[in-house]
Amino acid sequence: MATYECNNCGMAVNASCAKCDQPLVDDLLRLDDGTTIQISKCPECEGKIKSPSCCGIEMVCNN
Repeated sequence: MATYECNNCGMAVNASCAKCDQPLVDDLLRLDDGTTIQISKCPECEGKIKSPSCCGIEMVCNN
């Protein structure tokens, strides 16, 4: 399971898919212009969300 942590305050979260109850995994989404966005992805149903943020900044995956 991917663990995301805030580099500012230390808050950490783990997430799972409410649809499949599978732990979300860290992944990257590549946009058409070549930029990448860090996402959390369900390995079962392939659902995706943008990775969490805290203190107004993106949280970092430690796994």
